[in-house]
Amino acid sequence: MTRSSGMILLWGLGLGIADQSVATEPWEALVALDGSGNFKTVQEAIDAAPPEGSVIRIKPGTFREVILVNKAHLSLIGLGSDPAQVVLTYDLYNGATGSTFKSASTTVIGDNFYAENLTFENSYSRDKNLKKEGAQAVALRVTGDRAVFRKVRFLGHQDTLYASSKGCESEQGPCLPARQYFADCYIEGDVDFIFGDALAFFDNCEVHALPYPMVMLTAQSKHNPDEKSGYVFNHSRLTAAAGTGRVFLGRPWRAYATVVFMNTYMEARIDPAGWVEWIHEGKPCLQTAFYGEYNSTGPGANPGGRETYARQLTTAEATNFEVKKFLAGDDHWDPTLVH
Repeated sequence: MTRSSGMILLWGLGLGIADQSVATEPWEALVALDGSGNFKTVQEAIDAAPPEGSVIRIKPGTFREVILVNKAHLSLIGLGSDPAQVVLTYDLYNGATGSTFKSASTTVIGDNFYAENLTFENSYSRDKNLKKEGAQAVALRVTGDRAVFRKVRFLGHQDTLYASSKGCESEQGPCLPARQYFADCYIEGDVDFIFGDALAFFDNCEVHALPYPMVMLTAQSKHNPDEKSGYVFNHSRLTAAAGTGRVFLGRPWRAYATVVFMNTYMEARIDPAGWVEWIHEGKPCLQTAFYGEYNSTGPGANPGGRETYARQLTTAEATNFEVKKFLAGDDHWDPTLVH
């Protein structure tokens, strides 16, 4: 284990933007399956890391372990030539654990988390027969604030990426927000596979639907009108595998679900309506959800035929969903500076 010499990490510590660029010297460790590093498992390195900040570099390999990141200012960086060479995976699922969030292969609850050039996977549905009930199997559950993911793959089927807030006292709130930024990422799955109530921005990402009769890309779950929660996809691509059935941009897990797609290329498999209803506590949610698009392109773009309550944003409205405004918060956090 070493201290970094001359490496600059921008964690976004809740200070002003100028303060975010202050050089730090975090604790460093190397993880390698063959024993050539400081640790053979990622969790061992996390457990050894100090609370002040750490950089854990991971040599290529498939690490089959359940991982919990419960410390702030922690970075996981894959050392392969591409994200597929470092895979963090496990195969828990709802039917075995009794809970979707307990099925996560990796859970991140620490603030100021950073991940780059690796893969988070839940292999349950790939390795076992798909089941209708209890098949929720999360690759990553993240509830930390100011989390950044660059060039990361998220692999699963149902409920792949659980991007959530820190929690709510009740459906009426209050809720503790969690801001999350995904850049140049790849996310695949079938049912509700990007879900939760984080304040999350997806920048230049590919969202890929796997074969299933009816696929919902998102299931955002903003609890009430005042919660700081929502998903924005900007300059992204929506694709689908051969054999995939109807693909919807999302359905509302809760009544005030908020999802916006801007400048996004959409394949032909996107259902013309775009969005589909989900009854919550006996009540329809589409009329209270905020589902918007701006400048969608591709054969799946259908600005004139979307679901009745969905909206096409004006240029002025779209500016409210730009990353530096959407994720700024009271501390003026700018995730594009975090590397």
